[in-house]
Amino acid sequence: MRRREFITLLGGGAAIWPLGARAEQAGTPVVGFLSEFSEAHVNLQAAFRKGLNEAGFTEGRNVAIEYRWASFQYDRLPGLATDLVRRNVAVIAASASVRTVLAAKEATATIPIVFNIGTDPVKAGLVIALNKPGRNVTGITSVNIQLGAKWVGLMHELLPAATRFALLVNPEDRMSVVNMIAEVQQAAAALGLSVEVLYASASSEVEEALAAVAQKQPAALMITPSALFLDRRVQIATFASRDGVPAIFANRAFPEAGGLMSYGSNWTDTFRQAGVYCGRILKGEGPAQLPVLQATKFELVINLTTAKVLRLQIPPTLLALADEVIE
Repeated sequence: MRRREFITLLGGGAAIWPLGARAEQAGTPVVGFLSEFSEAHVNLQAAFRKGLNEAGFTEGRNVAIEYRWASFQYDRLPGLATDLVRRNVAVIAASASVRTVLAAKEATATIPIVFNIGTDPVKAGLVIALNKPGRNVTGITSVNIQLGAKWVGLMHELLPAATRFALLVNPEDRMSVVNMIAEVQQAAAALGLSVEVLYASASSEVEEALAAVAQKQPAALMITPSALFLDRRVQIATFASRDGVPAIFANRAFPEAGGLMSYGSNWTDTFRQAGVYCGRILKGEGPAQLPVLQATKFELVINLTTAKVLRLQIPPTLLALADEVIE
């Protein structure tokens, strides 16, 4: 069996549609899973299913899941959300970004929606308040988009003599990018540093942005939380090691893929929590009564092997702060 066929069997929408249809006819609830990711992220599917299991629901036994992947073609999200509504799903899990949640909201005002994002959902207009979301939307926020100042501090501690940093952002994340840029630039200015902002909203643009980094040679690269950059983490980590640019990201998947550092909440676990919330809704709880969950624990992960490749000596203070050191 080829790898793509195996992945599709695990979670592809086309593979499970007949199961979802049969389950709906038999009275089994159907959960819609909407994401801008590609279906290759089986670890996120597994985390979501784990949460459903904790709430008492097992895919193929007493619940079906209809997966819809935009594969970073953002204009597909409204159509995919509308398709889930037509299939009369009981709840929609909208993951990765505000635009995914907005696509689901525009498709339905009645079907419960559970999000997991890194942005403040109140400022984004998704909920009325964190403790009482109101309407048909609730979920989990990782708060990773608010960590820009912390990243500047960490990179400054790692490279105290450096004066120029670069920040890679996805302009499609409109509701979070402006605040992130402002926070990073303000923190950098307070330390006498400059930050150049680079933009990428597609895989080809990621390559162009990395080429610009190679040409400009900043002392370090900070990568804002984005589903696109998480999907391209191996490419970014490989580039950073090859061109000698220390880089930091919000998700621990980055140092696990060979990047230098990450600082942020456990984003994968938000998929598990989203699964739990979907399960609670299937049991009869309303989204308006489920408060938005916020990440409270953040972890620093350092890849010492990559540090050696970059010929960096990690300060003892940073090693002491690290929750995990990859060797």
